[in-house]
Amino acid sequence: MTISLTEKAAQRLSSFLQETATDKNQKAKGIRVSVKDGGCNGYEYAMNITSKLSDDDLVVQQDDITIYVDAKSAPLLQGMVIDFIEGMMESGFKFTNPNATDTCGCGKSFQAGDCTPDGVPCK
Repeated sequence: MTISLTEKAAQRLSSFLQETATDKNQKAKGIRVSVKDGGCNGYEYAMNITSKLSDDDLVVQQDDITIYVDAKSAPLLQGMVIDFIEGMMESGFKFTNPNATDTCGCGKSFQAGDCTPDGVPCK
């Protein structure tokens, strides 16, 4: 399983994880990256802070950041690069996914070949 963070994304995530950490769970926290049905192109990216490993999770370590990916999402995220951009018009995490055959203008939704469910309008 390969998911990569750019230097800027790794710095932002590391800072965010430190800000939200408590003494009790500081070492266990990481991020969960997943895909859910939805968005205007069929799939929608999700990213959450977590400290719980599920039975079917694949685990990726980069720059002292633990990335958890569930087995169902893994094929759709294989080779993805997560970046963090800051600008006047747009700021936030940006996903560059080689498995996406089409993406939404918002950048949070994508289509992947024949396996994408019907899209719904972005909210």
